[in-house]
Amino acid sequence: MYKKLYLKSLELAAHKSSEFYLALVSFIESSFFPIPPDVMIVPMVMARKDRFIRIFLNATIFSVLGGIFGYFIGFIFSDLAMSVVEFYNYEDKVNNLKARLSEGSGLYIWLITLFLAGFTPLPFKVFTITSGLISFNIFIFIIICLISRGLRFFIVSYFTFRFGEPFVNFIEKKGALWSTVVGLLLIPLFILIYFMIK
Repeated sequence: MYKKLYLKSLELAAHKSSEFYLALVSFIESSFFPIPPDVMIVPMVMARKDRFIRIFLNATIFSVLGGIFGYFIGFIFSDLAMSVVEFYNYEDKVNNLKARLSEGSGLYIWLITLFLAGFTPLPFKVFTITSGLISFNIFIFIIICLISRGLRFFIVSYFTFRFGEPFVNFIEKKGALWSTVVGLLLIPLFILIYFMIK
């Protein structure tokens, strides 16, 4: 099933309405869809390098909107939210997080985790939904989503635009490791920004 969805996403990247489908995939990926927008971003930028900024903004804006939708799924429909969390086998982590937050700890861990979820291959939808479940501050949530998703999609779009096929080959082989390492390196910057806006 995952393979079929992946191939379908690639097919939509070549569609004449690809920008609409990118917006749709970016939105639903943040709340329940398993295929990340990067699958469409890379071939779209390769086909229209002059639109790389437009493509990155499209993915970022609709991914954040989808994240807000996921947040309200968690905030309003707790049973449905837990079903999604259980599907990805994160229920123990969510329950542990709730316990730590109730004890007054875990806030900074959640801030960092949410940032990494937006930037790395972690299932972002689990963390948007969980943010609603734990009633995390929605304004900070939106800022984190904008930063993490924006950075991720900008880097993917820009590097595809700048380096073309070599970068595409690199992403296919080492994409998950690369995004995780970069995400970890960005954490100190993220913490600084958080304290500046606090």
